[in-house]
Amino acid sequence: MDRLAAFVALLDRHAPSDGMHAVALPGVTLIRAASPTLPMPVIYEPTVCLVGQGVKQAHLGATSYRYDPQHYLIASVDLPVMGSVIQASPERPYLCLQLDLDMATLSELALAHPAAPAPAPAPASGLSLNRTSPELLDAAVRLLALLDAPSDIDALAPLTVRELLYRLLQGPGGGILRHIAQADSRLNQIARAIAWIKTNFHQPCRIEQVAEVAGMSRSSFHQHFKAITTLSPLEFRTRLRLQEARRLMVGDALDAASAGFRVGYESPSQFSRDYVRVFGAPPAKDAGRLRAG
Repeated sequence: MDRLAAFVALLDRHAPSDGMHAVALPGVTLIRAASPTLPMPVIYEPTVCLVGQGVKQAHLGATSYRYDPQHYLIASVDLPVMGSVIQASPERPYLCLQLDLDMATLSELALAHPAAPAPAPAPASGLSLNRTSPELLDAAVRLLALLDAPSDIDALAPLTVRELLYRLLQGPGGGILRHIAQADSRLNQIARAIAWIKTNFHQPCRIEQVAEVAGMSRSSFHQHFKAITTLSPLEFRTRLRLQEARRLMVGDALDAASAGFRVGYESPSQFSRDYVRVFGAPPAKDAGRLRAG
């Protein structure tokens, strides 16, 4: 059995039903979908996604990222993305391994194994698509195979995760990881600002305040924030507010006015306008459609 076939078999066995499956491996989530899905807003946290079967597409601003068994996706910072599975069937479901990026281990590996002659330039976006190498896939297979030998997980999983992160650093997407692993890099500064906005998105805030969190001037902060997220800081905050409002309406059955107020909107009409612009339908109609589905 070749590497990819072994990877698919392991994913299929340990993610037996649709959805996200937490497993005993540190930082690993397995994902399965037996049919294409509607585009849904989600926050991509710092992770790498390795697809065994099927195709998924993520939209960040106006840019589309399509990842499949030949290409893995790196999310280097928290990003509000519209994601959808675009190729899957009951016979050939979408199967994916998602690994959280351990920044401490990445920083240690980046210092011990510096890039030659110098790290790659700062990435244009917080998302990066790269070709999956045989070495990377082999490490992923050996990591998943530990689920069939639970007594070995504590001893071997950290070593295999470390190898997988090393392969990522040495691969074509290594530049973006080296930047996020450096405490004083622009990418890391923007990551600090994003974390602050995620915690305080329901509160009024000034650009100067967030730029101060990042340790940057207002103009430099705005430039680098938009390069990495494709959104301005205020647009980023708006996306977070709308995603949370959508969750409140669908999951907690809040009405549109209450959900908008809960996430920081003072004007129901402004909330409705922003919602239609991002999701394509008025809040109540969109939430009703999702609840019915």
